[in-house]
Amino acid sequence: MGSRHLSRSIVLQTLFEWDFSRGTKDIKQIFDRNLKSLGLGLEDTSYPQSLLDGILQHWQEINDLIIAGAPQWPLDQINMIDRNILRIGVYELVFGNKKEVPEKVAINEAIELAKAFGGDTSQRFINGVLGTIYKQLEEFQNKDNFTSNNQNKS
Repeated sequence: MGSRHLSRSIVLQTLFEWDFSRGTKDIKQIFDRNLKSLGLGLEDTSYPQSLLDGILQHWQEINDLIIAGAPQWPLDQINMIDRNILRIGVYELVFGNKKEVPEKVAINEAIELAKAFGGDTSQRFINGVLGTIYKQLEEFQNKDNFTSNNQNKS
């Protein structure tokens, strides 16, 4: 297992436990315990830490994007594993460093997490929601580029 994939797995298990406790447990303690017990051989612990920090920093924005990408599913009704895989995927897709993790890699990695941790329909659901968000981002960027180009011509 690659170190980035292992990092995502550790962050997923941390988010799941924290979400399961409804935020009553200290997420830093959960993360440290998971990193110590699950991250054996992980040489660079800065990536999982920055991934978790980024998700927490953009928590509401990530949740809003998930809601927009899956409007027929209230956030609290999305399977807890799928919801947290989506949080990782959305963070990497929207807020992450695109040079380190390109958009399509972020989607593929989320699907891999769904294969490993999710249920029978998780892969399709994760792919559908992240695909929708990706298309919305592309449309927004194309619209923004169109607007910028037209303003430059005036």
